[in-house]
Order: sequence, then structure tokens, then C-alpha cells
Amino acid sequence: MRAICIDDEELILNMTVTMCQDLPQIDEVQGFTDAVEALKWMEYHPVDIAFMDIDMPEMNGITLAALIKQKYPDASIIFITGYSEFALDAFKLHASGYLMKPITRDRLEEEVEYALSRKKTVNHSSAHIAVRTFGEFDVFVDGHLVTFKRARAKELLAYLVDRQGENVSRAEAVQILWEDGEYDRTMQKQVDVIVRSLRETLKEYGIGDIVKIDRNGMSVRPELIDCDLYRFLDGDAEIINKYRGEYMNSYSWANLTEGYITNSLAGR
Repeated sequence: MRAICIDDEELILNMTVTMCQDLPQIDEVQGFTDAVEALKWMEYHPVDIAFMDIDMPEMNGITLAALIKQKYPDASIIFITGYSEFALDAFKLHASGYLMKPITRDRLEEEVEYALSRKKTVNHSSAHIAVRTFGEFDVFVDGHLVTFKRARAKELLAYLVDRQGENVSRAEAVQILWEDGEYDRTMQKQVDVIVRSLRETLKEYGIGDIVKIDRNGMSVRPELIDCDLYRFLDGDAEIINKYRGEYMNSYSWANLTEGYITNSLAGR
């Protein structure tokens, strides 16, 4: 696992890097005192987990984390800060952790373990295509995580899964992906790029048939995937007991389904 540490205080940065180097879960770690330099490095080096301060010059950690998530949506973000008042903003980004300075190796390792636990595949070893919606949204093929080249392509698939096989028009996709963006010619081209990227990624992993796309719109084929949401709705007791109140954390539009799940549990 590749990690990156960003903190404008060099002493704290060096301590964090040293602790990361001592963790068996981390294979490689890079440290930066400048957020812009860190972003430049990440252009060519994908990261699995990022540790960062929040109050930094030029670019604060919240902005930096959002940019990292755009480029690497599967990356875990752990904030290391001396300010508790940023916690709400941090968790709006669905950060994996929020540590108050000074930190210890044990606390750091706990947060790394927690971040890794959220990435693990759903527990259906026999499933060829497994989709996790409880917590973060992820897709697995034979237990291997699918990596999307574009964050919006992943979000589009997440929305199709959420709609459970219903047809989604391109105009509706624009409203979801660009928060009520106007469906004009420019936006049509942008959504076509996202659809093409989604197709390419699914084809690359040999699962292109899980999504149906034509001129009328697009939809997921629920019968081809093993999805925790679908199992929940079918009354699978094991999945129901595993639900911890989190559904597709990265997407605000998922709140409606999350509310439905919560209400259905309350009625049991």
C-alpha cells in the first residue's frame, strides 16, 4: 500500500513518515511540506492512503483531500490536525480518520486498520461480481477491487446500482453527476465521456454486460451482480445484521436510499 503524508510543519511530517515506515500495512510512503508539490507528485503516483494536516498555507487539507478524491476516489483520507473545529468538514468528505496532534504509532495504526477494513470485499467468496454499497461504494471481480479511471464514471455506476435496474436517462445522469447541471450540448458531450469511460473500465475487467446502455438511457442488470443492498432488500438476515448505518458514503444523492434502509430497520 502506498501512502503520502502532507504537513507544513517539517518536524511533525518527519515523525509521521517515520511511523508510517514502521507500519507493516504500508509498503511505500512519501512526505511533503507543500500541498501543491504533493498534488504534482500524485499526478504520476496513485496513492492508497493520505495523511494530512488541515491548516496549511496555500491550500488547506480539506481542499487538498477533495482534489485527491477526485483523482483517486478509492484513496483513504486521514487528517492529522491540532484543530477539532474542522471535524465536520472532514467527515463531509467521508474521511477515514481524524487524529488530533500529537499522535502515537498505535493510534496511527488503528486508523490505518480501520481504513483498510472499509476496503475489504463483501464476504461472498463465490461471487464473480460483488458490489458493496454499505459504507463506501466499491465493485469487486473475483475478490479484486475494480479501479475506475474517472470518479464520475464510478459514481454513475453507483447511481445505476442504487436505481436497481431502472432506466436512467442521460439528462438525469447530468443532474446527479453535476448537481442539477443544465443538460445542454456541452454537458451532453461531458456525460458521453463519462459513459465511455465507464464502458471501458467494465470491459477491461470483463464485466461490460452488467450495464445496459442505449440511446434511451442506461441501467444496471441486477441479476448479474451480488450486491449487499439487493440482499438487504430481499431480507438476507446476515446482510441486515451487518448494516451499520452507512450507505454509499461519498454521494449526497444516496441519502434517500439510506433513509429508506434506516426506516425499514426501525420497523422490524
